[in-house]
Amino acid sequence: MFSQLPASRPSPPRNLRRLRRIALATTLAATALATTALAPTALAAGNGDAGPPQRLPITARWCLSPSRCIDLEVPRGDRQFAWGLQLRPPLPPLRGMWFGYAVPTPVRFWMHRTPSPLDMLFVRDRRVIAIEARVAPCMRLPCRSYGPGVPIDGVLELAAGEAERLQIRVGTPVAITPLPATPRPRAVPAARAPG
Repeated sequence: MFSQLPASRPSPPRNLRRLRRIALATTLAATALATTALAPTALAAGNGDAGPPQRLPITARWCLSPSRCIDLEVPRGDRQFAWGLQLRPPLPPLRGMWFGYAVPTPVRFWMHRTPSPLDMLFVRDRRVIAIEARVAPCMRLPCRSYGPGVPIDGVLELAAGEAERLQIRVGTPVAITPLPATPRPRAVPAARAPG
């Protein structure tokens, strides 16, 4: 899950920044409290208040070598970005989610309602610039946020330990390749009864 920081602007006065932080924290806490209050049974069961966890199709791939590729789900739109890997079981090996940005953007990611630990790889100029390894789940607020503090092109989320297992380090090249769209199966008309 992520929260996007505004683009570069002059810094507001310190008191205004403090008031904004308090307002943001209050809004996040109220949202989390409302979500938990509305559906405690669903949350405990791992379904969340918006239904089952999101599972997106594999639409991209990152190949570390010709024989070792990571299949990626790619969220589209604010809702899919915000939902991310919430309430999902652990990712299998060589699977992940790619949060790409058209313009380098300073972001912070957190693990709210993400029950399995993850590796977060922050990418800029087609290279890993920072890794948060084995980030712990956070089912209840407050949750820590993660990010390199500089604009990035995207974030890769992998199962905890995958970065180490695949020998991904700061400086590792990243080339995300979109996969061709697979055609949807066409509906087959029902056969007519002989008559």
